[in-house]
Amino acid sequence: MHDDRTLVADGLLNARDLGGLRTRDGGTTPRGRFFRSESVDRLTDDGWDALRTAGIRTVVDLRTPSERARDTGTRPAWVTTVPVDHDDLDDQAFWVDFWDNGLVGTPLYYRDHLARKPERTVEVLRTLAGAEPGGVLFHCAGGRDRTGIVALVLLSIADVDPDEVVADYLRTVAVSDAMYAAIGVEGQEARIEELCAEHGTTVADAFRAVVAGFDVDGFVARSGLTPAELEALRTFRTPLT
Repeated sequence: MHDDRTLVADGLLNARDLGGLRTRDGGTTPRGRFFRSESVDRLTDDGWDALRTAGIRTVVDLRTPSERARDTGTRPAWVTTVPVDHDDLDDQAFWVDFWDNGLVGTPLYYRDHLARKPERTVEVLRTLAGAEPGGVLFHCAGGRDRTGIVALVLLSIADVDPDEVVADYLRTVAVSDAMYAAIGVEGQEARIEELCAEHGTTVADAFRAVVAGFDVDGFVARSGLTPAELEALRTFRTPLT
């Protein structure tokens, strides 16, 4: 673990601790509990060892069942994997416009997903809150969109300064093309910026607008999360039993 929150693990380029972020009251989120990353399928044995050394014992996989079925890596016995399909692609009425206009993969769909499918994010949060002692890493494919939505809500519940939430997201943007290059695929950042520009914004400003417009109190009130679950999320602590 580096002082800048990066989790160095062979096979990951977008992994980091969500501890160490500045909260509105001047404190910081605790380290070693919640982590984010891209897919862990390319982790080597040394990479898994790095996760274990960091204290991670639970992995929450936000991908669709079809994505998970294409995994080729083997996960060690000491880690517990919990799948939570964050997308819900069966809801074609929601996704069709975003596929047609290309906005999937940009922050311009996040607000709508949170409004239409809050239960998907709540299920992830409930899983994070109830995880066994140790670190909990959540990921999707690139660690940007589904992971970005969950991180936004988690950090908002923990009262992290909005500028910190945005800066954390932009760290993923900064390494995105390198992640694609590592698997021999052309980077997508230029295309995503172009799509945002067509809608009069930038990637950074689009995500900043989602953060600024997110009603965390309203989300929590409607979430059904228990006081114990909310306390675990706010404090980054293992829930008391």
